[in-house]
Amino acid sequence: MGKAAVLDGKNALQTQAYGAEARGSLAKSEVIISNGKIGFPAVRKCDILVAMNQESLNILIKDLKENGILIVDSTNVNSMPETKARTFKIPITETAKKAFREAIYANMVMLGVLVKTTGIVNSDALEKTIRENVSEKTIETNVNAFKKGLELQ
Repeated sequence: MGKAAVLDGKNALQTQAYGAEARGSLAKSEVIISNGKIGFPAVRKCDILVAMNQESLNILIKDLKENGILIVDSTNVNSMPETKARTFKIPITETAKKAFREAIYANMVMLGVLVKTTGIVNSDALEKTIRENVSEKTIETNVNAFKKGLELQ
């Protein structure tokens, strides 16, 4: 997302943190995107929260602005907290499994949903970023998963 924002002519700053177990444990990535200078290199309260599973939602919901946007993978989230945020529950992992026979493409499906829902970056910039940053043998599947996400909502 950060690279796509830069391609789109914006400023971006990205940080990430992973649990000790990496895959399957809590992972958090913060991306600040701005048309102007970024004055503080950390997210205090986020405008958008994407939660791929229940644990992430439970832990990170406190960081979402009251009037923010919440996008959750309804495949892996069963219990929604009370929030005033604009909420989108979409079966991301289920879609990835049905369309691509692999849950691993859920992240690309979610990127498509995120772009469609928020318009935060241009979809062409994100597609170009995907093409430049995934392994050559999975480029088309990743791009197709991203495009599938653009169709959802």
